[in-house]
Amino acid sequence: MTQRPSRDSSELPPTQDDPAEIELTDDDILEAMREIPGYLDITTMDFRAVYRLAHRHAIDRLFSGITAGRLMRREVSPLTPEIPLAEAIPSFVHQGLKSLPVVDGQRRVLGILTETDVLRWLGAETFLGLLARVIADETRIEPEQHHRPVSEFMTSPVVSVPLDAGLRELLAAFAGHPGRAMPVISPDGRLAGLLLRKVFLSAYHPDHRP
Repeated sequence: MTQRPSRDSSELPPTQDDPAEIELTDDDILEAMREIPGYLDITTMDFRAVYRLAHRHAIDRLFSGITAGRLMRREVSPLTPEIPLAEAIPSFVHQGLKSLPVVDGQRRVLGILTETDVLRWLGAETFLGLLARVIADETRIEPEQHHRPVSEFMTSPVVSVPLDAGLRELLAAFAGHPGRAMPVISPDGRLAGLLLRKVFLSAYHPDHRP
C-alpha cells in the first residue's frame, strides 16, 4: 500500500523549501529602490510579493529537470511479503541499498523494508548498537526467527511518488518521512524504481549544479 504526500506541494512556503533565499528587510528593499533611477510607485509589501513570485518562478525554471524518473535507480530487485527475513537481508547487501520496496505479484508497492526496521526488530537503534550487544553476547537470534516473513517487519503504508514528480512534490514527500529512499510509481501503479534521498539532495543542492 502506498500513499502520496498529504501536503499540497504548491502550498510549500518558499522561505522553507527554496534554496539560497535571503529574507529581505524593509530597509533592504528601500535601499534597493533608491538605486533605481526615476520614481517607483510600489510599496515594500508589493515589492516583497513580486520578489517572492519571481524567485519562485526562477527556482522552478532552474530545477525543471529534476523529476523522480530522472533521478531514480531503476535496477532494483524488490522483495515480496512472504520472503523470509533470512533471504531479504542478503538482498540489501547485494544491491548496496538500505531500503527495499516490498511488492505483490503485479509489482504494486505494499510497503518498504529498511535497515532501521531490521535493527528495531533486533532491539537496536543503530548498527553499532547491535554490534555492541553481539560482542557482549546479549543478542541471540533463534533460527526460527530467520524464517519470519518480510511482511511482519516492513513499513506500510509507504510514501511514494510518480515518475513525473518534480522538485516541490519531492521536497514534500521527503519532508513527510525520515527514510533514506522512497518508491517511484509508474502511471499504471507499478514499481518503476527507487529514489534515494542522498541522490535527490545532491541534485537539489544549488552548489552541485552546473
